[in-house]
Amino acid sequence: MTTETSAAKKPVVRVERKYEGVPEDLWYLWTTKEGFESWWGPEGFRVEVHKLDLRVGGELIYDMIAVDPEQIEWLRKSNMPVSHGTRGKFVEVVPLQRLGISHMIDFIPGLKPYENQMFVEFLPEGSSVRMVVTVEEHTTQEWTRMAVQGFESQLTRVPAALAARRAARSK
Repeated sequence: MTTETSAAKKPVVRVERKYEGVPEDLWYLWTTKEGFESWWGPEGFRVEVHKLDLRVGGELIYDMIAVDPEQIEWLRKSNMPVSHGTRGKFVEVVPLQRLGISHMIDFIPGLKPYENQMFVEFLPEGSSVRMVVTVEEHTTQEWTRMAVQGFESQLTRVPAALAARRAARSK
């Protein structure tokens, strides 16, 4: 993870991972209901996608649901819902290369709702793909830290999701 400032002078966090496979498989994980549900959300959470309209301006609507007892307890103690609806929209779609999503962050007690943009690039490198994710920092350092920690947690789920995708494709 690195922190930098974009051309628009908004601080961003950059996370990179390399996965064995092809861009099509990672693209599938980010751009389909089944793919997104297979890995999105940190450990202890799952998501249910209600709408995924893959086009610039298209909506991404899903519920983030805590399933781990420790996560549920922490959320309740923090006066946060155990499940919350999440709304986003696609702001950039370049098939198999780059994807931009703007999420509405409106579930944090005491903070005014705000938009947070995330961009992901898929860069083929031989038999693997380097995935570069750039996310705007949140309105507080604490929420930026927790968001990065959560995102890095959910990235640990990508290899299993990719293996399941390859297995399904080979049938």
